[in-house]
Amino acid sequence: MTITRRTLLQTSLASGVALAVPSLLRAQATSGSEEVIWAKGLPSIFDPYTTTDFNTLDYAFGVYDMLFGLDSNLAPQPQMLSSWTVSEDNNTYSFVLRDGLMWHDGTQVTSADCVASIRRWFQTPSGQLVGERAVEVAAQDDKTFTIVLEKPLGVLIDQLAQVVTYPLFIMREQDANRPPSEAVTTFIGSGPYRFNEALYSPGISVTFDKFEEYVPRDDATDGLAGAKIANVKRVIWNNLREQQMAMAALQAGEVDLIVQPSADLFPMIEADPNLVLTNLYKSGYDYFLRMNCLQKPFDNVKARQALLHLVNQEAFLQVINPSQRGNRSVSSLFGTDTAYTNDENTEWVNKTGDIELAKQLLAESGYAGEKVVLLDPTSWIEAHNATLYLGSELRKIGMNVEIVSTDWPGLVARRAKKGPTDQDGWSIFITSVSDFSLSSPISSSYTTMNGEDGWFGWPTSEEYQALRSKWPDVIEAEERQEIAREMQRIWWDYVGWVYLGQVPTLTAYRKELTGVLGHPAGGFVMWNMQKAV
Repeated sequence: MTITRRTLLQTSLASGVALAVPSLLRAQATSGSEEVIWAKGLPSIFDPYTTTDFNTLDYAFGVYDMLFGLDSNLAPQPQMLSSWTVSEDNNTYSFVLRDGLMWHDGTQVTSADCVASIRRWFQTPSGQLVGERAVEVAAQDDKTFTIVLEKPLGVLIDQLAQVVTYPLFIMREQDANRPPSEAVTTFIGSGPYRFNEALYSPGISVTFDKFEEYVPRDDATDGLAGAKIANVKRVIWNNLREQQMAMAALQAGEVDLIVQPSADLFPMIEADPNLVLTNLYKSGYDYFLRMNCLQKPFDNVKARQALLHLVNQEAFLQVINPSQRGNRSVSSLFGTDTAYTNDENTEWVNKTGDIELAKQLLAESGYAGEKVVLLDPTSWIEAHNATLYLGSELRKIGMNVEIVSTDWPGLVARRAKKGPTDQDGWSIFITSVSDFSLSSPISSSYTTMNGEDGWFGWPTSEEYQALRSKWPDVIEAEERQEIAREMQRIWWDYVGWVYLGQVPTLTAYRKELTGVLGHPAGGFVMWNMQKAV
């Protein structure tokens, strides 16, 4: 069947739908305000150093803690630290841990744990910059450690506090003493919630219990900074893949929150006096398709350019968010609303796409009918619909398309494979990031161009990477703007990805749930929220 926008948009919910609520929601119930149930995707990987999956990031924010937390103004504030100082030459930073920090196994958090975690973080794309400048990271005693740089790095504290990709979560020394390529298999952190391994049901639900020994800071909660107070004794995440079922559970009070309801549910949510629909991120979500730049046909720039000119953002946005509420086109590498958003090298922008030019560019690439494998995350309805529509569009320009359907965890596992499609590889997948995540090229792993050492898709440009390395040493805003424009010129000449547009990402929850916090990278934290009895 040919997939068109019309066929994709014909599926909608009947307002009077009544569905049976899964028994597992009732079976795991404790009592009233002691428990909150979220309908959301589940992590398949529980190590935040090995993946950029938002479900893993949400898990890590509850189970682990960070040296610094970003306040509501996105300024770093001490979190696990009681204090920190920097030497007169700005090369040596000294950090002191605050009292009361305990691991979930009952042992004390020490500076040796921090040192091991920092060294492991240096091996991630987000930590590489600091790692290249660091001469030494060492424990001075059980509560004090230092980072010594070869030359000043004015953005050091910002990097230690960043939450865009691969944040610096502190792990036990024995867990952190391994490369990021080797995933941690324990669930022991020092955060306000502990993972309940006994109740873990892979692919169905994960359960978190309040860590009674966690000692919050004395400061008031302010964004991701200040006191992390676990007001709820238990938080359960249930993987309700059917949006109608999740909605029925929310209306019945069997679920307290749906992390990302589909757009066709918005009218029903807004019409229910017991529900809230809001944008916790205060930032849109930018959808894009990522190509495998290591393998045919997208190892050829002409083939990537063909996709750039093929995509009709308005059409894709109608598929992703049929309500059209808050939809926007995107053309800047730095998103739509960041300090470095610009229009450099965006002459390719055509709101309706250009199929004939796309055909011409594909022919010029030497495309010879190679199979193009699209990874289709069926558990993520917006990306699933966009993938089906993309397949239809690619066939129009003569591509041999195969759509491989999987859930999101399956996609996350397969996108790490760099080989050709006949060896379980891939050609394109669709994903999204918060607009905020594009605000800094040194914090975002998505926008690196360091080949096989970079983020999935693996684009390569030494010229671009040189500009990225220069970024932290530039203080003047005007000079950074110029660097941003030059980076964007290189990015669109290469075609590092192809935007599909921006949509608002809304969250739905029951009104008795208050204090729900999102984080600027586009996820959620479990502390601070309360549930009225």
